[in-house]
Amino acid sequence: MSRRQRRTLEIFNISFLDVISCGFGAIILLLVIVKISEPMVIEESATELSSRLQRVQEELLMLQQEIQRVDQALFSGNRKLAASGDELARLQEELNKTESRQSDARLEQQSQAAIERQLAQAKQRLSDEQKRLLRATHRQPQSDALIGGVPVDSEYIIFIIDTSGSMQKHAWPLVQRKVAEVLKIYPRVKGIQVLNDMGEYMFSQYKGRWIRDTPARRGAILKRLAGWAPFSNSSPVEGVEAAIRRFYSPDKKISLYVFGDDFSRGSIDQVIDTVGRLNRTDDADGRRVRIHAVGFPVIFQHSSNHLSAVRFAALMRKLAETNNGSFVGLNSSQ
Repeated sequence: MSRRQRRTLEIFNISFLDVISCGFGAIILLLVIVKISEPMVIEESATELSSRLQRVQEELLMLQQEIQRVDQALFSGNRKLAASGDELARLQEELNKTESRQSDARLEQQSQAAIERQLAQAKQRLSDEQKRLLRATHRQPQSDALIGGVPVDSEYIIFIIDTSGSMQKHAWPLVQRKVAEVLKIYPRVKGIQVLNDMGEYMFSQYKGRWIRDTPARRGAILKRLAGWAPFSNSSPVEGVEAAIRRFYSPDKKISLYVFGDDFSRGSIDQVIDTVGRLNRTDDADGRRVRIHAVGFPVIFQHSSNHLSAVRFAALMRKLAETNNGSFVGLNSSQ
């Protein structure tokens, strides 16, 4: 090999080694640069994460405060809603009471109007037998004798008396006085009978038959009435129907007097229909059994539930109207 060729080769070899060395040096320099900058990047990332975490915590605290505020507002709204519900219930109760009072007032006006019509129209109609009895006792017949507008032309009388606790406690002295007044306006009749509202007889020995009218018998009735207190369901229906079923007769003129204060259950129309079938009418004098009623204001004065008293007044007014009688509503139990 010539000298020129060896020199060329050596020069090439040295240059190649220089290139390789420079390349490795560059790589090492890059690695050194990366290692130096990495902690700075990590530190910046940690700072940013910490800042974000702080912002998230602040937002969470704000959300918790907002939730607490909404809860307080909801609680306050619920309290106001409950108070409004209580006020609405109170107003509804007041409205119901007002409507009940208005209904009672209308019914009382209707009853009063009916009584006034009956007072204007009802006239005494004495049968031939009653006139004969009046002449026999040397008394002048009173063609318009009334007790609260009630005609007294009958030859037989029946009392149906409510013996319930409310009547016994609050109206019994008045009941005794009214029975005595009714007896007084009938100078003489052929027969008397007394039942309670359940259809139980005052004198069991006279069950199903008439008590002969004498001063002694009248005195016995009033005396027994003072302490008479059989069981009662405070409804006149049973007594009225029992009396008509047993004593109705096409050849007798009968007056039935109902004393009571209460009709809490049952159908008014059904009672009217049943009594209408039992108390049949004839062409000459109409229905043979007159039904009169006296309403005692016990429920109105001693109870807040007036509905049963209103129903009693409605039933008795209709019974009296359809059975040639009169209904009288008393305004005091004294």
